[in-house]
Amino acid sequence: MGFLDAILGRSKPVRPDLDQLFALPSAAVTLQAAAGFRPTGQGSVCFASVEGGAFSRIQEEAQGLLGGSVEFTQDMYGYTWLMARQAPDDVAGLVNDLHAVNTSLEEAGFGPQLLCSLVAFRDGRDRPMALVYLYKRGTFYPFAPQPGGGEKRDNPLELQVRAMLADDLKIETDLARWFPVWGAPGL
Repeated sequence: MGFLDAILGRSKPVRPDLDQLFALPSAAVTLQAAAGFRPTGQGSVCFASVEGGAFSRIQEEAQGLLGGSVEFTQDMYGYTWLMARQAPDDVAGLVNDLHAVNTSLEEAGFGPQLLCSLVAFRDGRDRPMALVYLYKRGTFYPFAPQPGGGEKRDNPLELQVRAMLADDLKIETDLARWFPVWGAPGL
């Protein structure tokens, strides 16, 4: 950061640290022991839409990396989601898949389009919850939509999960950045 940046209050963006994703398997163990949330075996990577040949190349590469356990969808906001699947008890395998996809997109020059990755969980009462990794911040936050549809969050649960996982994950401290990911595949 230069002198002029410091005077004008500009800061350098945090460099994404995709290796933070490898903390998810231990966080999943903590989450299951402390709150009864079990991994579903589904995870997603969200990125700003890419057009034409570049998107076809991304799809082919993801299929090559992950085989038939990947699907692409587009949400109502125009973002593209890549959903990966593994056995529910193979969080490490799912994390490896998500890391490989993120790394592949980053190396192909699409790093600026990457938004987030998430791993989905459910508890014994079938409540959904996800641990969301913010690519540009290098941090995680819990997202817990209330069951039954609609766009309401279970904020108390999200705050409980934050407290449970404070030692396992680098949690996003700015609650305003805990963006809802309504309709995320796998959630």
